[in-house]
Amino acid sequence: MATDGSLIRQRRLYTSIMAKVTQWKKKMKGIKKSLMEEYLYLDFSHQTEGYIFPLHTSVTLFLLSYCDCNIFKVCFVPTKESTDSSLLRKVLSQDIEIQIISRQDLPPIVQNCCLPAIVEQPDNFCRAGLAVVLRHIIQKSYEADPSKKEVLELLGFKKTCLKACAEVSQWTRLCELTIPLAIENFLRESSDQLPTIPVEILELEKKLSEPVRVHNDDKLRRQKLKQQKASDAGPPHAKGKVKNESHTQETSEERDSSSKSLELKVAFSKLAVQEEPAPTNREPSHIRKAKASDLPPLEHVFAEGLYFTLADIVLLPCVHHFLAVICKKFSEKLVQFPLLASWYQRIQEVPRVKTAALNCGIQFLHLPELLTTSTEHHANLSEVQGTEEQNDPLFTGGPRPTMTKLMEKGIEVLFSPHPCPTWTLDWNILPAAVSPKEGKMSSDRALRKQQQLNNLVYVVINQAKPGDRIVDFCSGGGHVGIVLAHMLPSCQVILIENKELSLIRAKKRSDDLGLSNIWFIQANMEYFTGMFNIGVALHACGVATDMVIEHCVKTRASFVTCPCCYGFIQNTSKFNFPKSEQFKNTLSYKEHMILCRFADQTAVQLPPQRRLIGKQCMCLVDMDRARAAEEHGYSVQVISMEPESCSPKNNMIVGVPM
Repeated sequence: MATDGSLIRQRRLYTSIMAKVTQWKKKMKGIKKSLMEEYLYLDFSHQTEGYIFPLHTSVTLFLLSYCDCNIFKVCFVPTKESTDSSLLRKVLSQDIEIQIISRQDLPPIVQNCCLPAIVEQPDNFCRAGLAVVLRHIIQKSYEADPSKKEVLELLGFKKTCLKACAEVSQWTRLCELTIPLAIENFLRESSDQLPTIPVEILELEKKLSEPVRVHNDDKLRRQKLKQQKASDAGPPHAKGKVKNESHTQETSEERDSSSKSLELKVAFSKLAVQEEPAPTNREPSHIRKAKASDLPPLEHVFAEGLYFTLADIVLLPCVHHFLAVICKKFSEKLVQFPLLASWYQRIQEVPRVKTAALNCGIQFLHLPELLTTSTEHHANLSEVQGTEEQNDPLFTGGPRPTMTKLMEKGIEVLFSPHPCPTWTLDWNILPAAVSPKEGKMSSDRALRKQQQLNNLVYVVINQAKPGDRIVDFCSGGGHVGIVLAHMLPSCQVILIENKELSLIRAKKRSDDLGLSNIWFIQANMEYFTGMFNIGVALHACGVATDMVIEHCVKTRASFVTCPCCYGFIQNTSKFNFPKSEQFKNTLSYKEHMILCRFADQTAVQLPPQRRLIGKQCMCLVDMDRARAAEEHGYSVQVISMEPESCSPKNNMIVGVPM
């Protein structure tokens, strides 16, 4: 039996061992934490009256202050060597730890991106672009302190606020790109002469006048109708008395105030992280039976509708600078922006906004109360109507007349021969993490994905040289990029993808393989500014294929793309269709859209003849893309993948600069 002395010694030994284990855990936790440190890089061009420019930087600092976020190491990157950064500390809150770093000292991955950017340690995963960076700051702030539910609410319904890329979403483009740039230009031009009011500001004023759409708007609009009915009924009047004009005006103002109170109540209950209490009584019959077309619209409280979101955070510093110039020099113009002024004043009521603004050097303006009629509203807003792209309505009719028209001009469906239709990777000897089966897909789909990869990888391998940089645009889970990084260890491969979870899955697969020649960039592709030799894209949707080709042409890089979602092709701020001069001289926009719509009709369940027409339309759309690239000095081929059953969207466009 153990003596008391031996038991004591055992306890001491156990205590000593556990202390060492605890110390080791703390050490490992510290190592893990240091490995996952994140650096935030911000452009710094100049300061004006205590404000930091460019506006993207002001917006990012404002969000950091609003979230009370101190988990990032903030590095300012002067845009010019002569930029004076000594005054930064006077403007910024003392809580923000900052460093000044020259552009040439940035991590290599950041040197290839537009700022703002966030980099995880080690330096092979970067998030770039304003919307991506701001969304990441919100997520990390919430992870660090889950009690900050109001911070997570900035991402909006289903966490989608500013998630769509600017090329797809006009709203993201307005908030992330055009308004900040327009305000910066406005500030540069403003002097004693009133510069032109930015079209983007007029567009924002217009958007604030549009009815709000939210996921439960029918319920809220019925509540608003009930509120209006009750307001219209009002208190009974003395018999024989007639309402005078002043009373009628007062009642109208009360009705407007009452009408707006529902939206305000819903909006600010959300800010308090409280659910709107469910009505205890069933709505009256006349409210329940009211037609949707008879329900009153919901009005904007904040930029996206009823709720305070990231969009408001982005717009506030921009609108503040605009209003500051208007109030100081051209106050008579303020009446043109009643909704913007109302939004600006209301946003100050949001908890912590004033504190965050003060920390960033923003001193709110005291605006006069603006009274304007709806006629004045619409007269002002009509200026914006011409700024929106007015696409032609869809042309009705089949593709045959359009195809016949092209044939009459000598343009026929023509595929280049496949360079090696039977070539395939030996998937059985490749590491498991290289295979698309690791992407959690069915065996049938994984087989088709392998067949697609065989086609793209063969073309790239035969073009790539040691030291080349290959970019996998719209990389998703990294099916193309990871295979290329494994097969071409002497080349650098960069995966660019807007969806964070897809890129994180790709990085995990890469880490399992121990790849050291691969970078991961979460960004819209226009935020990647680096040089490269070959651009690849497998099933880039709609105009994303055109963006990839444009990016490659600008860099004089070869491209291998497999288009997808032809039905989503439409004119954008960047592209007009048809693209090539040959097709422009033959087809109208409507006729080209016919080809795009029918190009999507290649699914296996469709009748063979219909699939054949769809395949022909696909070829013609891609021939237009090929001709446009040829006009910029490229040799381009449109090739059908082998086997064609690998995908309904089985075209490859291969371009090489001449």
